[in-house]
Amino acid sequence: MTIFIGTSTSPNSQGIYFTRMDSKTGELSPPQLAAEAKNPNFLAFHPNKKFLYACAELADAAGTKSGGVSAFSVDGATFKLTLLNQQPSGGRGPCYVSVDKTGKNVLVANFGSGSVACLPIGEDGNMREPSSVIQHEGGSKVVEKRQDGPHAHWINTDANNRFALAADLGLDKVMVYKFDPAKGTLTANDPPAGIAPAGAGPRHIAWHPSQKIVYVINELGNTVTAFHYDAERGTMTEFQTVPSLPADYKQPGNTTAEVVVHPNGKFLYGSNRGHNSIALFTIATDGKLTPRGHTSTQGEVPRNFVIDPSGQFLLAANQKSGSIVVFKINSESGELTPTGSKIEVAAPVCLRFFTPAK
Repeated sequence: MTIFIGTSTSPNSQGIYFTRMDSKTGELSPPQLAAEAKNPNFLAFHPNKKFLYACAELADAAGTKSGGVSAFSVDGATFKLTLLNQQPSGGRGPCYVSVDKTGKNVLVANFGSGSVACLPIGEDGNMREPSSVIQHEGGSKVVEKRQDGPHAHWINTDANNRFALAADLGLDKVMVYKFDPAKGTLTANDPPAGIAPAGAGPRHIAWHPSQKIVYVINELGNTVTAFHYDAERGTMTEFQTVPSLPADYKQPGNTTAEVVVHPNGKFLYGSNRGHNSIALFTIATDGKLTPRGHTSTQGEVPRNFVIDPSGQFLLAANQKSGSIVVFKINSESGELTPTGSKIEVAAPVCLRFFTPAK
């Protein structure tokens, strides 16, 4: 299996890398450069696996005072990437990118300006200029300096591709938009958002396999909030919020980052930056979470992690310490055990598994 790695570039990191993983042991090969790029922090593959899209935390990309999104073609044999084009992201500081289920649009969340945008994709994989840009307004102001204004942090469509959900850390809301993939438009839903606890700071979202439950990890509150999701109306109803940290952990400064549901729907994992751990929760039949402990990521600031498609391994990317560490997942308990496999990559921010199109 191949994993692509988005990084924050520095003298020690040139862009997007890839590594190969042994599907039986979890052993990772030394990382190789797939393409030079500036701060390609988050990545998303086109459904046809021929194209990859990366957002960049740039103040001046594509010739404008905006963040940017880059499109690459993917060589399924060598895993090298070739730049196709770049477009402005419709705001400042893009931090998350996804591709809708039809493969016709790129969706991007701009953290700096608190906006979301949709960029149409041509048959050749090139992006056009944004067809829809929505500027979020206000700020919950519960957490000083962090919530004085909007900060969009995540955006993706639901399974039916009818609605797009966008987590906004500054608003304490998950905005819900009606999505038209043919026109590339985002339109406010009614009601327009799911409401997170005050000061929570919604960051990333994970879906239960049933698609009827949405889990939101909250960066500022160090919690995970569970919502019932109505796919017909695009509505979210909160029913539980649980802590991501151990009850006896009192050190200040922790922030959560990533949240992932295991493919079997029995476990949920969330990363803690500061405590530097992966939190494990079991998922009941009604979707409620029960905390089951924490595993050290053997590094600092685990901003992102992924589970391989088979559900056997979890790979944690430690941004500050520059490492990717592999853990074996116990299929019965969900517990994590280090495999001993670890590679060094400067400032890894995003991991994405890749399987070439057949």
